[in-house]
Amino acid sequence: MPLPWAAIWPRSIRGRVTLLALVLAGLFLIPLGVAADIVIRGTVANAIWRETREAASRVAVAYRDAELRNPIAPGPDDVTVIQVVGPGHHILASTAEGQKLPPLSDLRPVMPHDFVDFTTCQNFSTDCFHVTATLAGAAPGSPVVYAAAHTPAVLSTRVLDVAVGLQIAALACLVGWTTWKSADRNLRIIDHIQAQLAHITASDLSRRVREPPGDDEIATLARTVNSTLARLEHSVEQQRRFAADASHELRTPIAGLRAQLEEAMLHPEETDVGTLVPGALRDTDRLETIVTDLLFMARLGSGGPAAQESVDLGQLAAEEIARRPARTPIIADLQEDVTVLGVRTHLFRVIGNLLDNAQRHAASTVRVEVYASRGSAALTVTNDGDRIAEQDRERVFHRFTRLDTSRSRDKGGTGLGLAIARDVAIAHGGTLHVEDVPEGTRFVLRLSLIE
Repeated sequence: MPLPWAAIWPRSIRGRVTLLALVLAGLFLIPLGVAADIVIRGTVANAIWRETREAASRVAVAYRDAELRNPIAPGPDDVTVIQVVGPGHHILASTAEGQKLPPLSDLRPVMPHDFVDFTTCQNFSTDCFHVTATLAGAAPGSPVVYAAAHTPAVLSTRVLDVAVGLQIAALACLVGWTTWKSADRNLRIIDHIQAQLAHITASDLSRRVREPPGDDEIATLARTVNSTLARLEHSVEQQRRFAADASHELRTPIAGLRAQLEEAMLHPEETDVGTLVPGALRDTDRLETIVTDLLFMARLGSGGPAAQESVDLGQLAAEEIARRPARTPIIADLQEDVTVLGVRTHLFRVIGNLLDNAQRHAASTVRVEVYASRGSAALTVTNDGDRIAEQDRERVFHRFTRLDTSRSRDKGGTGLGLAIARDVAIAHGGTLHVEDVPEGTRFVLRLSLIE
């Protein structure tokens, strides 16, 4: 009963790769070994027959010239048996070794100067000869010259077959061993990656797997795993910060709203509805704004890539400026055809947040510029208010950061506008930073320009 395929096919990748390598090696080496065996046998036999033909030709010439002597001198090299056999199958002359043997054959060439090569064994023994036969003269009844050399062991036995077979087996074993070791070395790295991944939990995503040197598939896998872990860590950190920020920032307006409502419930006769309702609505609006911003940041940090399109940055800035109330004059210098690839609503949000921040802190005017520079698109928003100290220029992009009383809740900000703008810039492969100017504050957004 034949074995099922599952019993033959190894379960491990190492075994499968090794078995496949052995099969391929067999398909290549076995025909190569057979061909080598045939070529070696043919080469050895042809070398012997060249010598026997030379000996047979020499003796035939000597017979025709009546210079043949008995016993015949052997040669060349391995040709030790030479017989001149006449009519009646009688040996007319031979070498010393040929005298001990009966006529080697009764085969006669058809034409003079023809050479017939063949092999023969004496009395079914293992003593075999490679023989060349030719006519000693031109007449049809001329004697036949047989020149023979002992068949070497490489042709008369299975020594050559065994040697070739052993070499094929050795090469196949070497191929199998090399394949196994190579697969084992590479898969051991994967085993290490698997073991390291097994110890990484959601509570500690800062760990990374070891990256092997090189640029092969396993090194690429390790780098991809680390990149995925980094994104997961960033996403989890975004969620943690969202929970922490929400609990911290929502507590104050909720507490204020609750206090107003509780006071109205305890002292309804002293409650002024005209004062209570606007205050409650302000706290509710603030809660809604904070929750909206936090949800936007959470989606931006953990969501997949949104559909991007070509966006004219100058036109987008013009639309945002046109829809804003004229509480602070805005001077616009917008270059045309400054096109970037991005999510239109997200970039609109960035420009709006930067203008909100500028108008909130400007003394008299806000200046907006859009231009192309060195393969990138730049949008700058400058206000003539207080300057930001150099040591605080990165801190302003942190969530809920307020540098002083002039940047407080009383001015209407949630502390998330600049953080959202920075995250959107990074998500688009760009940058957002504070630039040094003589007076006021300038925020510079840079994105890749579409030529």
